[in-house]
Amino acid sequence: MYDTVAQYGQVLSGDVDDWHPPVMVRVWQLLHPLGPTTTPMFVLQVALYAVGFALIVSALVGRGRWRAGLAVCALALSPLLLGWQLVVLKDAQMVGALVAAIGIVARYRIAGRSVPPAAAAIVTLLFIYSTLLRSNALFATIPLAVLLTPRPSSVLARAGIALAAMIGIVAVTPLLNQDLFGASPSGIAKSQPLFDLAAIAVATRGSAEPFTGAQSEELSGRHCVKAFFWDPIADPTACGPITGQANALPERTLYWDLTFAAAAHPIAYAKHRLEHWNSTERWLVQPGLIEAAPPADAEPNNVGLTSPQSVVVPAWHRLGAIEAATPVGWPIVWTVLAALLLPAAWRRREDAYGRLALALLVSAVTLEASFLVVSISSDLRYHLWPMAASGLALILLSDELSYLGRWRMVTAAVLLLVIGSGVYSRMTLPSAPDSYQGMIHEATS
Repeated sequence: MYDTVAQYGQVLSGDVDDWHPPVMVRVWQLLHPLGPTTTPMFVLQVALYAVGFALIVSALVGRGRWRAGLAVCALALSPLLLGWQLVVLKDAQMVGALVAAIGIVARYRIAGRSVPPAAAAIVTLLFIYSTLLRSNALFATIPLAVLLTPRPSSVLARAGIALAAMIGIVAVTPLLNQDLFGASPSGIAKSQPLFDLAAIAVATRGSAEPFTGAQSEELSGRHCVKAFFWDPIADPTACGPITGQANALPERTLYWDLTFAAAAHPIAYAKHRLEHWNSTERWLVQPGLIEAAPPADAEPNNVGLTSPQSVVVPAWHRLGAIEAATPVGWPIVWTVLAALLLPAAWRRREDAYGRLALALLVSAVTLEASFLVVSISSDLRYHLWPMAASGLALILLSDELSYLGRWRMVTAAVLLLVIGSGVYSRMTLPSAPDSYQGMIHEATS
């Protein structure tokens, strides 16, 4: 994909910036002598994914839960999950690393044993790598790590540790990227406040610093504020010329402007964030939204990355696209399921299955909740980990879903409501443009 091409270009040139995760570029550079193009990172990514799921299956079958083991195999072989895993990309790397970490922990915990120091060190390394792969990964990795740690037992203490760790990671990540990994600032952090500020400016039909009233009208007239993604705001063929002056401002200034704008116009800000959350969750949306199915062809490039030659790839791509179009491929379904399963996992927190499920569900829910504030695009790949984590948690809890009690009817009713309303929106709304440029220039109401 575009990200893959850009990162591989940095691997070859050594000119690294923080638009894409610098840690992934540096790992790629270490592995590059082992093979050309994406080969070594592809092997690493798929090996982590395969080993992690294999360890989980082994642990379940070892305890006599062979049906659950088969269910984990089905999850791992999902055309959507596995299809995206075949793309060398930070999101797929994150899934592979976290699945491997969970697999190691499950191998020991399900057998009633503590995780030995050497294995714990590997798990820690995988968590650190996962955290550095995405700017919002900490919302998934920190709760997961804290809940998998035996101590402390207090919920408040765990919450405090998680919050402190998140604040620390936010503070130290720019230093790691620049000083340890040698990455230059790219300005990517400005995209979030620009996305939100432009939406507030258009919604209020007035000035919202740094945009003037005239610029707000132009942003509206060119249909550059879209719930789906921020790209039209910066695209040269859309509103890039309008937002160039704002983009030149320091990052700190833009975030201060956003703070004041959101405080002055809380309804406009909340409406914008909820509309984007709905879009990225792919709930009440148009049919045919792009950026869902795993790609079958490489982006045009001059660094030697070519499309796969296997005849299996196009067929697998079609299967992934079919799955993405069904409720199984909607992030909202897995988000709601994760939230509804939390009570059952909490009641079983003293047994190995419940403890693992609780950690997975909290990780999924906190990451999905973070998109309410920190998100600028609706690519389905951003939700691969929550979808996988929720699926694993459901399988782990499947032996004792009686813990849901009467909650089972509520769970079924809520899921039916979510799915039914999602189907209705897809039946009644016009189809989305089928290309990136089409989405950039689509007229908005």
